Amino acid sequence: MSTMIAAGLALLGVGFVGSRYGPRIKNSWPKMEKQLQGLIGDSRYKGGFQSDMDKYEAGKILGISSNSSQKRIKDVHKKLMFQNHPDRGGSPYLATKINEAKDYLEKQGK
Repeated sequence: MSTMIAAGLALLGVGFVGSRYGPRIKNSWPKMEKQLQGLIGDSRYKGGFQSDMDKYEAGKILGISSNSSQKRIKDVHKKLMFQNHPDRGGSPYLATKINEAKDYLEKQGK
């Protein structure tokens, strides 16, 4: 019996708080969402590929720092090509971009 009374009072409290502060939260949500997005950030790469490969994009494609060692570039390239090779059902376009990124970073490292 006392559990039911406590549950009823809890629901009454939630209802009161919701009716009192609900509209405020609803109106301020877009602003809060922008602020949270700015704090958390988005790790995904937005947009397509650039027409000319640069150091930043090459690093993003391979998922490594653009200042990585030749061995690291080679290892990551091998892993990505194993996963995305056209003979294994991968995209020929992505395979081309992965190869282009590897070539660009290797050329920059010399």
